[in-house]
Amino acid sequence: MRLMNCCSTPYLLRFLLIVFFIIASASISEPNQFCDAGIGYDESMCGIPSSASSKLLIKGGTVVNAQHQEIADVYVEDGIIVAVKPNIRVGDDVTVLDATGKFVMPGGIDPHTHLDFEFMGTETVDDFFSGQAAALAGGTTMHIDFVIPVDGSLTAGFEAYEKKTKKSCMDYGFHMAITKWDETVSKEMELMVKEKGINSFKFFMAYKGALMINDDLLLEGFKKCKSLGALAMVHAENGDAVYEGQKRMIELGITGPEGHALSRPAVLEGEATARAIRLASFVNNPLYVVHVMSIDAMEEIAKARKEGQRVIGEPVVSGLVLDESWLWHPDFKTAARYVMSPPIRKRGHDKALQGALSTGVLQLVGTDHCAFNSTQKAFGIDDFRKIPNGVNGIEERMHLVWNTMVESGQVSVTDYVRLTSTECARIFNVYPRKGAILAGSDADIIIFNPNASFEITAKSHHSRLDANVFEGKKGKGKVEVTIAGGRIVWQNNELKVAPGTGRYIKMPPFSYLYDGIEKIDAAYLSSLQAPVNRAKSAS
Repeated sequence: MRLMNCCSTPYLLRFLLIVFFIIASASISEPNQFCDAGIGYDESMCGIPSSASSKLLIKGGTVVNAQHQEIADVYVEDGIIVAVKPNIRVGDDVTVLDATGKFVMPGGIDPHTHLDFEFMGTETVDDFFSGQAAALAGGTTMHIDFVIPVDGSLTAGFEAYEKKTKKSCMDYGFHMAITKWDETVSKEMELMVKEKGINSFKFFMAYKGALMINDDLLLEGFKKCKSLGALAMVHAENGDAVYEGQKRMIELGITGPEGHALSRPAVLEGEATARAIRLASFVNNPLYVVHVMSIDAMEEIAKARKEGQRVIGEPVVSGLVLDESWLWHPDFKTAARYVMSPPIRKRGHDKALQGALSTGVLQLVGTDHCAFNSTQKAFGIDDFRKIPNGVNGIEERMHLVWNTMVESGQVSVTDYVRLTSTECARIFNVYPRKGAILAGSDADIIIFNPNASFEITAKSHHSRLDANVFEGKKGKGKVEVTIAGGRIVWQNNELKVAPGTGRYIKMPPFSYLYDGIEKIDAAYLSSLQAPVNRAKSAS
């Protein structure tokens, strides 16, 4: 009789409800590793453990900032660094991470990405969830993506990207591209800076017939950026000459990926870089040159900086560690995955760019992560001009920069933090909230083991890409823990991320690059010795 009572309908329903909630809770608190590494995953099943503590203590590591390193503990509460000092004592409700013998650094900031990007008739395979998850696995905790206007409208472009970021899982900011010029665009630039938190605008000097703008627009854009305290950015290639180069290659019967590099040689990157630098000097506004890929462009930046001009040069990791030989690979599928613009250059350019980073000629490292898979790259199997431009890098950057620059002795550990995080935060005016391990900074932190090793392979990366341009590269130095906004999102080679947990970071205008600009303008005006007062000639 007792058995019957226990199994009667009310008791049975209660029992089944309890079982249901236990199973549901388990599915939320025990996420799979990035939901099968981002391949065929169901984003709704990805989650952060509900038991995750809002208090963290990182003990005994060497805390590295861009100017200083020391052995200290780092205490975090509710996503903010509360204290950085030795021997911090805490209660039992704090999650403790042992960082003895390891480096505790600011999470990386990638200044140059293209997620969920519609380009050349297709769309990147990495969106604001998969691309950001890959970034977190590689120790990058913030990135800045490029908003592309819709039919020239900045507002429509911004709104479109707002929708794309609904499933973001880490902090991000926006640059804005300018693709046409009129009074509406000028007013929208003000709106973007004053209300939307955008403090940088990109001008494409390449991609004729699509994104490319002329010198007249470039000058108008530079003037507007200066008035708003925003940073002007350029993709520096001579688009008219590239167009001619492409026609020449096709006429010669060169239709494969090697034609991409041959049609847009380094001299065209150097010319456009020089032109943009001189126009910026004419307007007297700071300039940021994205994806510096060649000695030609780097030397123009070096010359301008030596003369005191405010020019920032951003190499990308593919340009630092690869060479163009892959574009001549006999297998089209392999060669096509290396097509990007400006192209990866001949061996020697990579070493020169590394040297420029180590001497301060170039200031920070991006990726230009723009992921198109093999099927998409095959659009150009008979014509290299139709191969979607872009390579990966958002997950690999932190490891490759360490192995290439620190392990080789070219830069120090503090320089590494500056190149991968702090300088980006300063340029885009979010330091010390980002880019620092300081009390009051956001708890975007990595624990880095300099003695561990890494190997890059498409089988283990977290991008949705079916290939990796850095396939097989090995080295020393590994991100073992990533903490984003105070949450442990990467540990023991496992990702714990959830769509919708990322935050849009507004970036205010007038970064340090604008300090003293008005004095330079005043000196210029006083040097003119004009207008000259002349007596009117008698008629």
